Amino acid sequence: MVNQATSSIQVIDRLARLLDAIAANNSPVSLKILSAETGLHPSTAFRILASLAEHGFVERSSAGHYRLGVKLLQLGSRVQGRLDIRREARPIMEWLRNETGETVNLIVREGDEVVYVERVTPNRMMRVEQVIGARAPLHVTAVGKLFLAEGGAEACLEYAARTGLPVCTPHSITDPTALWRSVKNALQQGYALDDQEAELGVGCIGVPIRDSTNHIVAGISVSAPIERRREVWVSLIRQAGEKLSLRLGFHPENRPVGA
Repeated sequence: MVNQATSSIQVIDRLARLLDAIAANNSPVSLKILSAETGLHPSTAFRILASLAEHGFVERSSAGHYRLGVKLLQLGSRVQGRLDIRREARPIMEWLRNETGETVNLIVREGDEVVYVERVTPNRMMRVEQVIGARAPLHVTAVGKLFLAEGGAEACLEYAARTGLPVCTPHSITDPTALWRSVKNALQQGYALDDQEAELGVGCIGVPIRDSTNHIVAGISVSAPIERRREVWVSLIRQAGEKLSLRLGFHPENRPVGA
């Protein structure tokens, strides 16, 4: 019985390796390549692939090459539909809070504003408090700038004309051309800054969260008193954004140029 259980686990392991190998290739893959990449004997790989094809998890072309099957797409859409971004983000945000010692925010877009939908705070007296449900104009927040950038120059300038770029602090950007230049640069570098633009004395670093369609659906930011904000946090915040994006189905190979 133990041997049978071990054998079953081994089959699952081999199955997973084959699916990962197929997914890693942008075009259908031959049995020879799959065998080499997984370390499986061709006959073993062929038997497992035949079973996967029978159940719709892979498809075999007329040339004998393999690609992922529609059954995986159906299952993936069910998982995607059940994902709660706040639930998925919470442990990642807590990790980032522990690494930086500062407040971490999960932010989404609603019209011309960002909305803070989740936050985790450090156990310290002097900290930045962002109330869940609080709102701010897109152009004065780090994550909001990334949303503006994704829409392109025309959409950014339309936002500026529509809103008049309300001033929150003396540091808020009020010139439409300067705003586009700032947000375009932010998207290219993969993160954005809020230099006391939403609140005096507070600086933020934000990164985008992308889903399986490669669109920005949210953002994570770290807020801190401006004198405590550190450039070395950028890599940590980008790691957090990458982790959450992967949880939402984002594929790194689809990353926009420059991001």
